[in-house]
Formats: sequence, C-alpha cells, structure tokens
Amino acid sequence: MSGPTSTTDAKDEGPDAPEEYPEALQSRLNVSGNHNAFVVAALGSVFLSTGKQPLTVTDLSEFELKAASQGWVSKDADDLPVTAADEAIKILSVPGSALAVIAGPPEHGKRAAGIRALWRTALSRQAREGSMELKEIEPDWEDPAEPDCSVLPDAAHTGYLLDVEDEMAGWVNPDRVAGALAVHAERLAKIGSCLVVIADERVWPQVATHTAALIRVKNRPSAQLVARTHLEYVYDLPGRANQVTVDRANPEATPAAQLLNAESTPADGARLAALLATSDGSPASVKTAASRFQEWSTDVSAVFAATTQMPEDRALLIAAVFLSGEDALTMQEGAQALLGDHGRDGVREILTGPDLSDRLKSVKAKVSGRQASFDHRPGYARAVLLHLWRQRPDIHTHLLSWLDLLVTDRARGTKRLEKISDLLVELAIAENDIRVVETIKSWIGVSNDDRHLRLIASVLSRTAQADRLGPSVRTKLLEWAQDGEEPLARVVALVCQTDFARHYPRQALVRIQHVLGRTERDTAVMEADAALRAMAATEEQLPTVWRMVNAWAAKRGNTAGSRAFLAVINPQTDPYALQVTLASAAADPVVADALVTGWSTALENRAVDQECRALIDRWAHARADGTVPREHVTGILGRVISRYLTAAPVSALLIGEPGVAYDAAVIELRGELRHISQADPWLATEDSREP
Repeated sequence: MSGPTSTTDAKDEGPDAPEEYPEALQSRLNVSGNHNAFVVAALGSVFLSTGKQPLTVTDLSEFELKAASQGWVSKDADDLPVTAADEAIKILSVPGSALAVIAGPPEHGKRAAGIRALWRTALSRQAREGSMELKEIEPDWEDPAEPDCSVLPDAAHTGYLLDVEDEMAGWVNPDRVAGALAVHAERLAKIGSCLVVIADERVWPQVATHTAALIRVKNRPSAQLVARTHLEYVYDLPGRANQVTVDRANPEATPAAQLLNAESTPADGARLAALLATSDGSPASVKTAASRFQEWSTDVSAVFAATTQMPEDRALLIAAVFLSGEDALTMQEGAQALLGDHGRDGVREILTGPDLSDRLKSVKAKVSGRQASFDHRPGYARAVLLHLWRQRPDIHTHLLSWLDLLVTDRARGTKRLEKISDLLVELAIAENDIRVVETIKSWIGVSNDDRHLRLIASVLSRTAQADRLGPSVRTKLLEWAQDGEEPLARVVALVCQTDFARHYPRQALVRIQHVLGRTERDTAVMEADAALRAMAATEEQLPTVWRMVNAWAAKRGNTAGSRAFLAVINPQTDPYALQVTLASAAADPVVADALVTGWSTALENRAVDQECRALIDRWAHARADGTVPREHVTGILGRVISRYLTAAPVSALLIGEPGVAYDAAVIELRGELRHISQADPWLATEDSREP
C-alpha cells in the first residue's frame, strides 16, 4: 500500500542548480526531505549537514505486501485464531498511538503480522488522511550495542517497520532503547506516521511502561493454509491450491500436502508454495518440488543409510559435493585425502569393488565423461552438507581442515574458492555457526590475488547481512578492521565496497575509519579509501559520509580522519562529492568552516603530507577544466594557506620544489593564491571556528 512520497515542504525547496556546475551533476539531484539538514541553495536540493542523518529506509517488497494483504492466514494448525496483526492494528488505531511491538518465539510469522498491521493501518487512514508510505528501517546503528534512536527516520504519513529481533541480545540497555522508541513514536503520531517493531520478547523490558504497546505472539499461522493461500492469491494459481490440500480418501494423490504438519512454520508453507508455483504442475515436477522442499532429506538419508559401513563412499560423496564439476579422479583423490588415505593399496585392493563411476552414481552424482556433478539436483549439495553437519558433529574440525587443503591448493585453490565458499555461506546461515565464518576468514592469507580476496569479501558481506548470523559477523568485521594484518584489514575494506555498505552505511564507515587509521598507507588503506569515495559518490550516502567524516577530521592528529576527509573531496574517480561540498560551502558558512577545518588538521598531520600534495594538484585540475567553479576552490584554499604557509604541501604549491615540473593548472592556481583579493567578501571571511 503506497502512494506519492511527501518529500519536502515548499520552504525547503532550493533553486535550480547554477549553470557553472556541469549539467551531468544537475541531473543527479533529487528532492528529499530532512529537517536536520540545511538545503544547499546552489545545487537545488542536495542536503549536507554536520547534524545527524536518519537511518536508511527501503520499500517493503511487493511480494511481502501482497502476501500480507491478499494471502493472509488468521488460523493456526488447530484452527485457533492468530491475532497478532489485529492486535497491532487496534493499538495503532487509537488516536495518539503510533507504536506497536510484536514479540514472541522465532518462526511465528511476526514480520508478516507487522506488515499486515501497517497495510491495514494505511488502508484505514487513506480516506481521511491520504496515502501512507510503507517503509522498512535498516537497523544501521553506529554502535549496535547502544542504538541511537535519534537517527530514526520521521517522514510524515509513513508506516515504518523496524525488525531488531536478532540484534537485541547485544543491547547494553534495552530499557533505555525501548523508552527512546516510545518517545520517537510520540513524534510520529503528531505527523500521521507510525512504527511497528519486531522484537525478541526475552529482551524487551517487561515493566509496565514498555508493555502497553507489546503484543505477545502465542500461536502461528497454519503452514498448510499459508501454502494454499499463497498459491491461490499471491501466485494467482488457484488450480494449484489442491496440491497442498490433503485428500483424506487418497493421501498418496497429494504428495506435496504430506510435507507440512502442525510443527511446520509459516515460512515452510511460503517456501513450498514458491517451489510449487515454479513447477509446471505435472506429477514429475511436483515430485521434484517436494524433494527440493525437503532439501533432498529422504535421498540424502537413504545414501547415508546405504553406506553405513562404507566410509570410502561417504568420503567420495563429500568430495563430490565440494568438487562438483571437476574430474572424477580428482574427487577420488579428495576423498582419500579426507580419510587420510594416501593411496598405497595393492593391485588386488584397487581392482576390488565397484567402478568409480558407479560409486559416484550410487551417491546420486551425475557422471558425464570424466566429470561428475550435482547440477541436476539443485540444493542437493547443501542438503548433504547440512546432514553431515547435524548428524556427524565430530567431523566438523576434520572437514574444515580438509577444506583448507582444497582452497590452498596452488593449482586449483582459487577456482574452487567460490563454489566452496558459497556452500559454507549457506551452511553458516542455516546453522547460525560463526565457526564457519572464521574458517573462511582463515583463507584470507592464502593468496594476495585480488580475485581471491574479493571472493572472500563477497562471502563475508552475505553473512554480515543474514538475519540471525549477521550481528555476529558484523562484530567480527569490527574486530578484524582493527587487526594489524594487512590482508585481513584489506578484506574488511573490500566488504565495505559491497552491498553491505548500501544496507549498513554507518557500520561500514566505522570499519573504514579503523582501516584508515593504519600506520602505513598500504593496500588495506587504499581499499578503504576507495570504499569511502564510492560511498561519497552517491546521493543517498553522501550526507551520512559527510557528517561522520567531519567529526573524525576535526580532531587534530587523527590520521584516519584526515585520510577520510581527503578521500571524500578527491575528484579523481568521481567529482560529485567535491562538487556538492564546494557548492554547499558557497551557500553555507558552516560547511565552508568544516572544509577549512578538515584541510587544516590534514596539513598539520605529517602522516598525510603526500595525500595533501596530490589532492591540491587534483583540485587545481578540477578548477582548470571546469569540473568545479574556480572561485570556490580558490576561496577554500585561500582561507587555509594563509595559516599554513610553512606546511610542506602548501609551500610546495606556493613556492615549488627543486626538480619538480608543475603544469599549467597548478601554476595558475599558485598565481591566484599569491594575489588573493581582500575585496572579495567570501575570500576575506575569517574562520568562524578553530581548526
């Protein structure tokens, strides 16, 4: 349920971007509201501020909205009513009430109930108040242990969903956070907005002041009804609904319906419906969908049961899972290595037993020529791994050590890394097992190959964004960002170049800051620099980057802060951030002062002399080629150099250095800075704050 976004009041709208800025930049600017930031008049509606920026919000998916509105199930497996959504709707319908907290055991459909409550609330308000936007808040706190609720978004006529169930266990003071959420909801009520929180009932404070908005979920929607309603109303396949309805007269006629029982979760029902919806409806395709839903558990259990006294075949199955697509002989060698068997059998033993191809086929692999794989059974490899992990816990350490050998193989290790890592990511997320992530981390030092490290970074990024495992991985990333090992810090910086930075920009920036604080400007620092510049080059993230970097850069002797500041205003790969900040400085003295302060503390820090020199040169060229207005560059640098004439980068600019040839752009800037006109009021402005 959504409508036009109310972005800003008329008084907040800035004029069109001036002609002196490139047309390409002007086309990137959108109007978006933020009462904590000033409007940059020179560039239309780009917001920059030293104040706090609201948390990232995303649209609720169309699928989830359709499932919560048209595919909603209000009965449990015992035909008892499921009331969480209705209770939340009732709370939100009370005048002045804008907070509903849905808490209860895992896998009880709390998120769906929250979305249902928001949708119904928006529907009921539409006639009298107009449309209500529905958004989800990313819990991207700078310090997840002590969430700062002052950065929660507060747009008018918006229903917000905040899911903090999996991170609440790490809160230092749940009572304080609950109180802050209630205060924020009071503000939302005044502007026609509301907030639904998905919480962990064990952590949420049980005192009366925090239970008025609390809804305790006791039962959950019937998984079978979820599957049926999804097929009929979400996927628009009413003819398929009978596939999950038990035929009591002939149960065998409805095999898919046997897959769900009273213990099945609503998510199980939704997953089965999705698999059946992608089938063609034939008995064979329904059977395949059923096997995929069961994660091939029947087949996997049968294979393990048939090989009880055959460790060689079980080892071959495990090797085939991780080496799928490789040569069958390689799989056999891998199996021997897992068993610690060095292949010293005599000819009699070698010629005894079934052929290798037959052994591979017996564990359900498909053999084609010299190669074997499980590609014909999507999800089968994952099912084998999960079975092994759950049923043979004693093998965990041996298995992970063996995988180390596969990945560190000089000839084929990097090629295997992607497939093996993907399987381990699925295992880590499914089992919520941080040890698997630690194993992947141990592969960082195997190779300095860029592709190798980027693959590991992509794996860590996926686990860092997982529901249950994510908070633990994000904590690990924070620890690793402060590690002295260059490859490890570099991988953390690479993680901050992935989707992780889009969903958790504040947490990415905190980790980038630690990497930028390294003593030497090594590859880790350079990757962190690149991650920061990429974030600053986006309209959505620049305000947050600007605020946080300014706070770091204002501290004398803070090398991380100076490096971050110089990276943000570096036009080398994308001039957008520099264009916006210079235009902002021309429109607001607070931003101008912040730029001067950042430059000043950087010039005082000898550790970043080379970065300062390089950036002055790039500013000179951006000024000369029209990337930014000439007077804006001259104005900021004019205020800075008068106080730092003896700083090496400044003296190099104004006086030059023996043996260094300067091009026309630098020489022209040098000449103008030597003869700054005191008649120009902007250039003559005294610093309003100490650097």
